[in-house]
Amino acid sequence: MAQGFIRTAIFSGILVAFAPGIALGGDPIPQKGTTPYVTHFIFRPLVSMDVPGFKATAFEATGTTENMKGEKMLDKMAARCLAINIDTGPKTYIDGACVLADSDGDKIFSTFDTRDVDKSMGEKGACGTHILTGGTGKYAGITGKEPFSCEGMPALAGAGGYTALDIPHVTTWEIKKEVAN
Repeated sequence: MAQGFIRTAIFSGILVAFAPGIALGGDPIPQKGTTPYVTHFIFRPLVSMDVPGFKATAFEATGTTENMKGEKMLDKMAARCLAINIDTGPKTYIDGACVLADSDGDKIFSTFDTRDVDKSMGEKGACGTHILTGGTGKYAGITGKEPFSCEGMPALAGAGGYTALDIPHVTTWEIKKEVAN
């Protein structure tokens, strides 16, 4: 019985030392890449100010992400954004900030606006750009840029001004780990 325990302990030690991805439940996140994903959002208006010359509306957007290649990066993350929509009549734009959280609780932070439009989205037509500003855990040190398009969804039932959008992104990102001195 003691020999069985010792063999199991040795095997476990070897597994952890030489196959950490397997022992921890899968492949580690790559340190850089390009990832297409969609966030399925519900937008909830929080407050609005309508005055002569413009209307400003603050929104909260929540949803989930789906990696379009079936990869782990940016897949099945919870998304939460706060945004302000400014409508001056001839011009309308939205600025905001987002946090994506994975099942481990690690987060990616970004800002976005719809005035900095990257034309790389092609036929879908970009409607804005996210700038990745950092993260926690496995995403600590992440930076990058993600142009996005806006695909309208059917109107939501009921009152309250809620809207739904699918937001396809094409993210180019890199995680630079800090080197300890």
